[in-house]
Amino acid sequence: MDHQAVLTAYDRQIRHDAASEGPGTLVERTGGVVRVTGSAHDWNGVLWADIDASTADAVIADQLRHYTDAGRDFEWKLHSYDRPADLADRLLAAGFQADPVETVMVAEAAALPAGPALPDGIRLLPVTDAVGVELMAQAHVAAFGEGDAELSKRIAARVLTQLTETPDDVVAVVAMAGDRPVCGARMEFRPGTDFAGLWGGGTDPDWRGKGIYRALVAHRAEIAVARGYRYLQVDASDDSRPILDRLGFATLCTTTPYVYQP
Repeated sequence: MDHQAVLTAYDRQIRHDAASEGPGTLVERTGGVVRVTGSAHDWNGVLWADIDASTADAVIADQLRHYTDAGRDFEWKLHSYDRPADLADRLLAAGFQADPVETVMVAEAAALPAGPALPDGIRLLPVTDAVGVELMAQAHVAAFGEGDAELSKRIAARVLTQLTETPDDVVAVVAMAGDRPVCGARMEFRPGTDFAGLWGGGTDPDWRGKGIYRALVAHRAEIAVARGYRYLQVDASDDSRPILDRLGFATLCTTTPYVYQP
């Protein structure tokens, strides 16, 4: 895989030329940024910026006003190659807080190995309605704890809206151990691009190390290939990065979510 070519495609298709990520979200190219504004449960934030040291502070202030007026928390998705070089410091000085660094990883979907068989006692349940979305939310809390319950609710609301209003743009699945949801994952399609995004995959601690995450990556890769998508893209945590590396994903860059709460 040509690293620079893929990074250029990612930067253009996913960031600069981003389309709406769901019903009711607005993508604007204004004042040197590409930003997304939606409801409280949608992702709100800045995807891309064409700024330098002379314009950065004013552009940051404009985004603070915009999202504060809209009553939205928002994220400035800062990538390791973004400029100016001190943009992270400027965001912190403006009142943002940095979440953990994530690694942007990409693989050619058709080149990924077949996934391991699911462990005994695990079955995959397609998520198509509110009942399935609730199971996904329960799996998220099981994987990350009650401290993530609010985030789980926001993700669930977003996925349910996607399944209801734009069902062709998302595939979701939950791994079940009997009646107990132990892992939930989804894939979001970006029509007109080469990339499908993998999200979720956190697994109940009692079921980690048994191949569920790898099986769900392979399951989604097959669907992506069938739909004509070339690449799978993941914003990987430190937990999932080594697994994806072994599967053949390549690191493009890192990204840090800088979050602002009005």
